[in-house]
Amino acid sequence: MNPQGNLIAPIIVAIGVIIAAIAFAVVTTLLEQADSGADLRLTRLEATLATETAARLRLETELGTAKADLAQLRDDLSLVANRAPGPPTGQFVAPGDGQSVLQLPDEGETDDPTTEELTEQMKLAKARFNKGITQPNNKIMMALLGPPRDSYNTDCQPVSSARLKALLDTRTIGPIKVTMVRPALESLQRVLDRLNASDPDIYAKVGTAGAICARLIRGSATAVSNHSWGTAIDLTLEGQLDPFADGGTQFGLLILAEYFNDEGWFWGAAYNREDSMHFEVGAETLQAWAAAGQLATQ
Repeated sequence: MNPQGNLIAPIIVAIGVIIAAIAFAVVTTLLEQADSGADLRLTRLEATLATETAARLRLETELGTAKADLAQLRDDLSLVANRAPGPPTGQFVAPGDGQSVLQLPDEGETDDPTTEELTEQMKLAKARFNKGITQPNNKIMMALLGPPRDSYNTDCQPVSSARLKALLDTRTIGPIKVTMVRPALESLQRVLDRLNASDPDIYAKVGTAGAICARLIRGSATAVSNHSWGTAIDLTLEGQLDPFADGGTQFGLLILAEYFNDEGWFWGAAYNREDSMHFEVGAETLQAWAAAGQLATQ
């Protein structure tokens, strides 16, 4: 018997076992590497997802803030409702004549060094104005004077109502020229005459930022500004607009407010966001004029 022949079979078996062991080790290593790569990719995907989720949440928060800011802006625009664009220092410009108008200041903007003192004074004095005087809403205005126009937008447009046009007049009253309904002009004359008698220095500084202005309240698709009927006016002092919604007011407007209140006009300082430059004929006064026939056409 050949001893070498007897060794071949065990050697082949041993080699097979070794190859199998090597193959098993290689396959196991490859599988481990594959699992490790998959885990790494999964970890990276999870990290990316977390980052994108955080970004989405941040954007949702910013969107919510932007929506809140937009809602506040719309509210602010509505509260500016009765500011009519117009020329400085007493010159009246009819709507649509192409001339430039006085621009309203940004909220909080002021060049008045005494604003802080006046703000405190206004906080204390505000409650004593407009007693027994109601701001007229659109329902009252429509009932007493009818619609100024058939259609509106947020720009000043001319009055088209024949009835209202017949009630309007343009006059120079003291230092200003203004277009309003005649009873309002006569009442304004009394206010400025009284101011001239008590404070001629303030009287000389009075101007207007506009009166008649047929338009919608800014920020609204339906509400009409009371300027549209020529029953409201915005006043300036030395050509300067009183800063909107800062809680304070120019000193001269405080004096004017007393005189306007005595004539039955509503002062815009009583709005939720103060608008001290704005004065409009109160509902009770308009109703009294109507009852006396002063709002009737010939």
